[in-house]
Amino acid sequence: MRKKGLLAFLLCLLMTLTMSGCVKVVEIGHEDELTGNKKFNAAEDVERIWTSQAIPELTEKALDIVPLLNESNGDFKKIADKGHYSMGTSGELSFVVKGEGVVTEVNQEKKAGFMVVKPAGYDGQITVKLQIGSVYKGSAVRDNLSFIKYEDYTNQVEWASLSQSIHNVIDTDLIKKLDLTSIVGKNIDFIGCFSVDKKTEVLITPISINVK
Repeated sequence: MRKKGLLAFLLCLLMTLTMSGCVKVVEIGHEDELTGNKKFNAAEDVERIWTSQAIPELTEKALDIVPLLNESNGDFKKIADKGHYSMGTSGELSFVVKGEGVVTEVNQEKKAGFMVVKPAGYDGQITVKLQIGSVYKGSAVRDNLSFIKYEDYTNQVEWASLSQSIHNVIDTDLIKKLDLTSIVGKNIDFIGCFSVDKKTEVLITPISINVK
């Protein structure tokens, strides 16, 4: 009798909860709608901030590339105060730059393609390259955005996917709209970011290219 009574009690409790709306059946894959936790989507995050926040901030931060190249003479650490370390005072050192010059070469032999630009007024030995994809190296663009912090993301995977999504936007909205077959010999204005790697070259991820 005790078992029957317990069973009856549990059935009554379940019916009460169901009728009161306390029990909700959630379809698999829609759990976040119940908990309020939004699933991370790097592409949506970048789309939300790219035009309204990212491009304006980087444009304002950009330094003229020719004085930067001349002052550093390849040793960018000695002018680190003009750049940004990815981890406060350590990590990758990167810079936001702007300039104008003539495109002297387009190289698409590998997936990590680039164009070579001869900056106007620069006679030094540092080669200036702009990435043109489809593979983009580094994370200089992401690292120079002040409103994006590593601690705001769950893990390294999310942090890396954010940079990849930035590169996807650059590739789609900027690079693929250029006629790379006819750009050699033309003057361009550009804005972009680069991480310090080699003393003899800078590899810039562009956020803006204007062909004159």
